[in-house]
Amino acid sequence: MNFFDQLDQWGQNKVPFVFFVDFEMAHPEAYPLHECPEHWKYDFQGLTNHTYYTSEQKELIAEVIPPQRSVYQRQFDQTIEAIQRGDTFLMNLTTHGRLTINRSLEEVFNEATAKYKIWRQGGFACFSPETFIQIKDGVISTRPMKGTIDASEIDAEEKLQNNVKENAEHATVVDLLRNDLSLVAKQVRVIRYKYYEEIKAHRKTTGQLSSCIEGRLPDNYPEKIGQILQRLLPAGSISGAPKAKTKELIQDIEESPRGFYTGVTGIFDGTDLDSCVMIRFLCEDGTYRCGGGITHLSDFEEEYNELIQKIYVPIL
Repeated sequence: MNFFDQLDQWGQNKVPFVFFVDFEMAHPEAYPLHECPEHWKYDFQGLTNHTYYTSEQKELIAEVIPPQRSVYQRQFDQTIEAIQRGDTFLMNLTTHGRLTINRSLEEVFNEATAKYKIWRQGGFACFSPETFIQIKDGVISTRPMKGTIDASEIDAEEKLQNNVKENAEHATVVDLLRNDLSLVAKQVRVIRYKYYEEIKAHRKTTGQLSSCIEGRLPDNYPEKIGQILQRLLPAGSISGAPKAKTKELIQDIEESPRGFYTGVTGIFDGTDLDSCVMIRFLCEDGTYRCGGGITHLSDFEEEYNELIQKIYVPIL
């Protein structure tokens, strides 16, 4: 039985489960909730298998090493060339910098404040602000996050709301995900468009633009929960449009698999589901994965600076 068929079977039998799907969907994992192994810790908006503990109150010391400029320049140029050829009109290009902190990954997981947190022992910690999909009472919703700014800038929200490139990118992702939801749901509509949020971290606050799209699933959706996830993957906000061709370009231009970075993870309680996109991603060796959407309006310096803005841990 393949991975998604197994999820359908658990859904049909109302078995609560937790799942972790890598971007390439090559090594997905899922477990009945009571059988989740110790090396996975999660906290999905308060639903957690972690016992929190009081940490020693030591000042957070964090050193950011930006992505290698020459590597990102080469990949950025390749992406722009693909856009000019018409192969894609929005591609999420990812790379990596480094973050050195005086915390273990377990301590980061324990102390960080985020909507979604995941810790793979010996692997990575992820503290994601971005919902992938939620299902509640038969309504499926998604909340794409596209558009980033340093919130300390004067009039940061107004600047972001009026940025032509960020607006075009956000509109493209909303349209892509509206179409994606239409593959599995009816009455799909945008219920909130381009709202501004701030995410606080150590010595940094990041402004983000998000939207909310929702639709109505058929009554028997629990027995198709695996199919629903499979049809919606990979997440549009961290792949691009058109999705299939853009995913091929990502594999060529980024040169190495993303693994669990930009994959999705979540929890199903037998009826409802909550999940996130695995962004804001710190690896055991200090590698910090980061990325952003590239369009024909993208400016290299602005995109490079956005990568640096995204390298943080949400410990205040």
